Amino acid sequence: MLPNIHKALREISKSSDFVQTTITVQGKLLHFSYYASLINHEQFHHDLLSFIQTTNCEIENLDDLKALIPIEEIKASSDLKQISLSLTKGSIFLQIDPHLNEGLVVNIADLQLGLRTNNDTENEYSVIGPKVGFVENIDTNMNLLRKGLVSEKLIFEEHTIGSVSKTRVAIAYLEGITNPQHVNTVRQRLLDLDFEVIFDSSFLDQIIADNSNTLFPLLISTERVDRIKYSLISGQVAILSNGSPYVLSGPTTLFDFLISPEDYYLPWILGSFFRLIRYFGVAFSILATSFYVAILTFHYTVIPKELLSPIIESRINVPFLPLLEVLFLEITIELLREAGSRLPTKVGQTLGIVGGIVLGQAAVQAALTSNILLIIVSLSALASFTTPIFKMSNTIRFLRFPLIVLASFWGGLGIMIGIMFILGHLMRLKSLGSPYLVPLFPFRYKDYSDSFIRSSFTLTSNRNKYLRPILTKRYSLQEGKDIGDDYNNE
Repeated sequence: MLPNIHKALREISKSSDFVQTTITVQGKLLHFSYYASLINHEQFHHDLLSFIQTTNCEIENLDDLKALIPIEEIKASSDLKQISLSLTKGSIFLQIDPHLNEGLVVNIADLQLGLRTNNDTENEYSVIGPKVGFVENIDTNMNLLRKGLVSEKLIFEEHTIGSVSKTRVAIAYLEGITNPQHVNTVRQRLLDLDFEVIFDSSFLDQIIADNSNTLFPLLISTERVDRIKYSLISGQVAILSNGSPYVLSGPTTLFDFLISPEDYYLPWILGSFFRLIRYFGVAFSILATSFYVAILTFHYTVIPKELLSPIIESRINVPFLPLLEVLFLEITIELLREAGSRLPTKVGQTLGIVGGIVLGQAAVQAALTSNILLIIVSLSALASFTTPIFKMSNTIRFLRFPLIVLASFWGGLGIMIGIMFILGHLMRLKSLGSPYLVPLFPFRYKDYSDSFIRSSFTLTSNRNKYLRPILTKRYSLQEGKDIGDDYNNE
């Protein structure tokens, strides 16, 4: 009867990239089993085969062979499950006697194969500040964080998630700063997962979120290293997933999705101004077209006389109701945006510009829409791009449609009903157990220094209270100034 390991290797050998080979050393047959698509072939021939074939030492057992091979990650094993898992991660299984349930597991995985070398933040670009982003390799991502936060307090806690994919997932936090409750919450939700394949960190975002039926993202998903570093020093928890260039962080609030790292690289007055512009852009993107429908359908008496004439002239030949007119243009914009994002970069940019100009002009000339609405919808689409986080931008794009429909039925009252439903929903949301709308609700006046505006560094020396950090103080800027002033006076 065949040993268990021998039978398992026979099953694995059905795959075309699985190799079983034998070499003779000092009259002994050494048997190698490995996946050719996973191992580092240069290391296999240079550090493994060459040392074994040129040795003068006697090889009697696995201990002799282990002492001979100059590779750090090597161990003897007879555990069938562990051997199979190691083979699928790029290890070689080496046996002296193939009829025994024991051999050496040598890790020579090719960690660079299939990885991109460019790690610029293409999707979260900023003019000022670092351009370094994460890649698909979790070891590289941990290295980037370790270089940026040179502290022994930075802890990485690694787990394996996915019954089929065996994806490496790491929890990152700063010990002594991050509240252990947040770490325990993330750890428990990850370990409770029963999922086959983790394709991307977005899967984890949806699965471990407090509410999977909400439109609003509850965890920040970013490719920027500096954003995750800021999250960690603020007392948040980061989640890294192998194979994904995006890292999650939480607990988060609604305001975190409207904050750009570039706000902190500019003087606080400019940073606050651009942040307020961003808030205005979000409000305009959500409400502009619904107000247009409500005013033209129910509240046309509020239109000033000077503006009434141009609106009448632009709509005099349009045969559709304001609702249909707005939906036609909004859906056209969404089609252009989706088509542009699916095409190669240069082709997508050309399609967006040319398609928008041609379709917009043709729609006005064909009396399918008015000039004024075309301007409003275009500005609304531009305003939605001011959101730094792509997932929140998608939410803003969607929220326009239910508000447009409500405005067509009940006018301004319908818009207010929709806003109240959104606010009520936001008040019930939580991110890793923390309120999503803080510091607005529950009210935390001390956390307003870095929410609607970005205050001076002298006012943001403390971490946000809602994160309940162990160490509240981040720095003491005034003390540094005082020391410098005393030195200059001497």
